[in-house]
Amino acid sequence: MSIGNRLEAIARFVDRGARVADVGTDHGYIPVYLVKKGYSSFVVASDINTGPLEKAVSYVRLNGLEKNIETRLGGGLCVLIAGEVDEIIIAGMGGVLMANIIEESMGVAKSAKKLILQPMQAPDELRRYLLGAGFEITREALVKEDGKIYEIMTARYTNNVAGENDEIYFEVGKGLLDSSDPLLGEFLDRKIKKYEDIAISIEGIKTQKAQERREYCLLKIERLKELRKRALEGDN
Repeated sequence: MSIGNRLEAIARFVDRGARVADVGTDHGYIPVYLVKKGYSSFVVASDINTGPLEKAVSYVRLNGLEKNIETRLGGGLCVLIAGEVDEIIIAGMGGVLMANIIEESMGVAKSAKKLILQPMQAPDELRRYLLGAGFEITREALVKEDGKIYEIMTARYTNNVAGENDEIYFEVGKGLLDSSDPLLGEFLDRKIKKYEDIAISIEGIKTQKAQERREYCLLKIERLKELRKRALEGDN
């Protein structure tokens, strides 16, 4: 069965035999995939909205996996008991929302052996939160689907608050730079292009705010080019 590059990449981060929760499961594609592919024999599929959860229930029944997949209605990690699952997937949401979900149920998040996180926006804010809240980011990867590149990261609670003085590593995780990911060059090129476009668009605007914004973009471009050079040379 195929559920698309993004969801399959997320699923492959699961350790075989782990008990898993998929928070914000939507249609329940990941839980069914995990069970059918032998990654897990017990998955909690939760969603805050009734409509998506009903679709997940139907999909689980269609595949005859009611004994393996338990569907629950509720927001974030509040549907779980600490220690109930080994690994927690939170995917397809903004990074700020994901940070809030973890913060609101810290006991559950701490109890997990692994958090598998795929932010759709603001991955920098998610990294900033995780490192400041005592989590270690253990692995990072990229996946491409329909022309878009997505970031995936795993984390676990260590109670070690890691400071980061260089803001660029919130935007591009050190785990990505160390990963030799085949998409890394394209990923960095896209970021560079984004800041170049912004800098060009405000070049003729003489307000202080515009000039500060342009200087910010030029600094980002310089740092990202440095990272790209180091990554391609294999010196991180």
